[in-house]
Amino acid sequence: MNSSPDLVSGAFQMLTALGIVLGGLLLVFYFMKRYLKRDVGGSSRQLIKVIASQYIGVKKNIALVKVPGTILVVGVSHDKISMLTKIEDKEIIEAIQEEISGISPSFSDHLQRLTARLKLAKTGE
Repeated sequence: MNSSPDLVSGAFQMLTALGIVLGGLLLVFYFMKRYLKRDVGGSSRQLIKVIASQYIGVKKNIALVKVPGTILVVGVSHDKISMLTKIEDKEIIEAIQEEISGISPSFSDHLQRLTARLKLAKTGE
């Protein structure tokens, strides 16, 4: 009397169960993405943006923060954020923006550009 389970049917049952679990997870993620519609970074139009940041010591840096109409120079330390100055001169703001336009875009900028191309390709077909 050989009561050992059939290897092929056992493997098939295991793969079927795995497919059901993975399919359920994909279905949950799809509905979460579709119905929750939460943007991780906020809205697509960011009103406040860190332009540049330079470390000047241990846990201390100076950052240029762009807000509508002005650029703030902010000092950031371990436990405190201080506004050092406010740049409101249009010529200086334009010069800074020209300077940062030469800087290579971040990974998120690359990713947004690629996904935009894919969306355009999908809608174009």
